[in-house]
Amino acid sequence: MDSAVNIEGNVSRDEPSVDERRQLIERVASSAHFRRSARLRDFLLYVGGQSLKEGRAEIHEQEIGAKVFERAPSYDPSQDNIVRVNATELRKRIDLYFATDGAHESLVLTIPRGGYKPVFQRRLPNDLALPTPPTEIALAEAVANAPTVAERSTGGRTAYLAWAGVAMVLVVVCAVLLKQNLALRSSSALWAGRPTVEAFWKDFAKGQQEVDIVLPDASVTMSAEITHQSMMLNDYLEHNYINQQEAASLSPDRVSDLTDIFSHSLVTLADFHAAQQILTLPPIAPSLRLVLARFYTADSIKRNSFVLLGGRKANPWMGLFEEQLNFRLAFDPQHNDALVTNRHPQGGELSSYASWTDANDLTTGYCVVGYLPNPNRTGNVIMLAGTDSDTTNAAAEFLTSETSLAKFRSMLNVQKFPHFEVLLKTSRVSNTSLNTEVIAYRIHPENN
Repeated sequence: MDSAVNIEGNVSRDEPSVDERRQLIERVASSAHFRRSARLRDFLLYVGGQSLKEGRAEIHEQEIGAKVFERAPSYDPSQDNIVRVNATELRKRIDLYFATDGAHESLVLTIPRGGYKPVFQRRLPNDLALPTPPTEIALAEAVANAPTVAERSTGGRTAYLAWAGVAMVLVVVCAVLLKQNLALRSSSALWAGRPTVEAFWKDFAKGQQEVDIVLPDASVTMSAEITHQSMMLNDYLEHNYINQQEAASLSPDRVSDLTDIFSHSLVTLADFHAAQQILTLPPIAPSLRLVLARFYTADSIKRNSFVLLGGRKANPWMGLFEEQLNFRLAFDPQHNDALVTNRHPQGGELSSYASWTDANDLTTGYCVVGYLPNPNRTGNVIMLAGTDSDTTNAAAEFLTSETSLAKFRSMLNVQKFPHFEVLLKTSRVSNTSLNTEVIAYRIHPENN
């Protein structure tokens, strides 16, 4: 009988019993995170129940489609991805349970990417006393009640501060999820079946002792909405968030709004989910840091391999690399919308790509993945930016998916990834990604 693996990567001979695992599955399934989704609860109960059967092999997608989602037993999963789409949401809700209601559970379960059979692991005693942030439902209600951009433009200081409060709630959730994922990512078994992902990320790290994930700063985005101007990197680094020219054109209340906004460190949950895709990888460096853009330094930019999340509007560090990119994230102030511009269109390509939503609430968005050397060529930089934070998350999923990366490498016809940039088109319903496809790409002349 196999030994259980705890979340620090150490082997524990105290393998959980069938009853322990069954009771854990039932607690997770009956939690608030699954209360409003009977289908996801059925999904968890089915794969969980199957995993308890002695000698049960991997649980296949087609089986789940037939047993949980009422598809015909002979249906084609390549044409109907309902299981994969719901599996992404299921994994997120399981993570949220163990970061919130289940923070004190001594046993955790995960469903590793690439399969559907739950894995059970012991937590070390010093990992149990985690703070309990708001539940997913409370968080969703807070976001739903937050003012829209238009309301914030006319509602005065109270509306801006309400939005800042919501963003601070997200920071609390991010901090707890980070602790959990930094612990879970040490399991070497996660590389199994993902040779392309492993090769890419190890080449990216380039033997660095430290790799950084730089989160976008929601305060900068909110500032741009108030002032209608993007923040310059020099002002950002010097914490000169409100320069004299801007202050002169704003009312005292608006200046006060900006001051209050920048007194907080704000990040959205969707942006953190993008970072979470990377945090759940096995170790790619001895130290993997998650840092907000305002606390990052030029010295780290020159020295480390790092990941930049978000466009220039939210992450001013992006401005250092824009001149090297063909595909750039831009903002259309007339329509209050983000788009991707194509500086040198090739055959069949457009000069710009803007997101849109059809009558069935199917949203099409675009995101850019850039992979370049850092300024001193001592490491590499990955840039992930989308027309919204959900498409940025889709870009991160692209770089952590064996299927997507292997297909892209085949498209490039290379064994080792060169420096590149790729434009992706995404489609989603209710913030759940349904499909991501490569629209265009460029190979950079520099060699790794």
